[in-house]
Amino acid sequence: MYAFSNAVNSMHSEDIKRLLKQSSGNNMISFAGGMPNNDLFPVKQIDEIYDALPINLKKLCFQYGAASGYPPLVRSLKSYLHKKGLPIDIDKILITTGSLQAISIITQEFVNKGDIILTENPSFVGALSVFETYEAEIHGIPIDKDGIDIEALKQKIASLDKTPKLLYVTPNFHNPAGIIYTPERKKALLEVLSNTGIILIEDDAYSDLYFNEEDKYLTKPMKSYGLADVEIIYTGSFSKILGPGFRLGYMLSSPEIFEKAETVKQALDACTSNFMQILANEFLSQHKLDPYLKFLRFEYRDRKNILQQSLIKYMPEEVIWNEPKGGFYIWLKLPEYVSSTDVFKESVEKGVVFVTGRTFDPSSKKDDRIRLSFSNMPKDTIEKGVKILSKVIKKALKSIPSETV
Repeated sequence: MYAFSNAVNSMHSEDIKRLLKQSSGNNMISFAGGMPNNDLFPVKQIDEIYDALPINLKKLCFQYGAASGYPPLVRSLKSYLHKKGLPIDIDKILITTGSLQAISIITQEFVNKGDIILTENPSFVGALSVFETYEAEIHGIPIDKDGIDIEALKQKIASLDKTPKLLYVTPNFHNPAGIIYTPERKKALLEVLSNTGIILIEDDAYSDLYFNEEDKYLTKPMKSYGLADVEIIYTGSFSKILGPGFRLGYMLSSPEIFEKAETVKQALDACTSNFMQILANEFLSQHKLDPYLKFLRFEYRDRKNILQQSLIKYMPEEVIWNEPKGGFYIWLKLPEYVSSTDVFKESVEKGVVFVTGRTFDPSSKKDDRIRLSFSNMPKDTIEKGVKILSKVIKKALKSIPSETV
């Protein structure tokens, strides 16, 4: 027997392994993968960018780079984030190998074994796996359609015998719940955190993927509010707006936090891929991102509409959900007496996979939810998949003893 460390025992890391296997199953209709569709990637544009690079930049693609990031990409990101109202002249940008690395760096920077981290419940499973790896004590706070439950958050903070180190939230087109925080809820959250010493991680991978222009204002980052009494670290990603294979993310933080984060980053992997940073920088600096985002918004809205209409058509009335305004996900709520894990087992046999609600619960218990991702779905299979899934759910509803109902 090997003497493995405690860090390898994350329950949610095992969930991620299963999720990746589900997402890539052959001959399956998969609502599991929270990823773009391969046919949507800007392959032609990237080909043109690389072919046109001068030879010195092509050589640089293969070289080591600065731990903090490729300087031209940092400058391009400053311009991109400035449009979101973020304090790029005060805070500093660290380029990371995906936004999950940013979350990992922040956790390593601040959290010791037994320290408390607050998250939403449900929460992004990748972040949960990181927090577990660093042996944090995780407390989940429920959310509703408008964001985190403010009263529950207040009660949780008051009930703890020590101050949480971090609060981790995904306020824009939440993974897995698909919701977006209202401006009122964002302000209320910041009021709760004011002068507590709790650092807010504002994870924002999806805000550019709103479906309708009139909802864009909802995506305003909390870090752009300019509050001095709440420390906010803002994280973002190219995975949903360019491609997960780029493995590019970033964090925007105060200079003091940046300095320590850069040290952690250096120890982890020395630097993020120069190859991918150079390509991403050219994509941004050549003004290719905005038209590409318009294309993606149309495509994802189309898929969402097909899924929404199919759910209305086929799902039993006991199943409820909120229609998302952007992002990748619809979050179904089953009656509490129906287990999404049980539904999953039969659904797989019928050729349809999804992600169970338990995966996103910090305590890995609550199991009356189903995450459906429409982003990776071929349009012509969405209705068929919903039809199969709805039959399985209807069967599960009928099998419940009448006294339970």
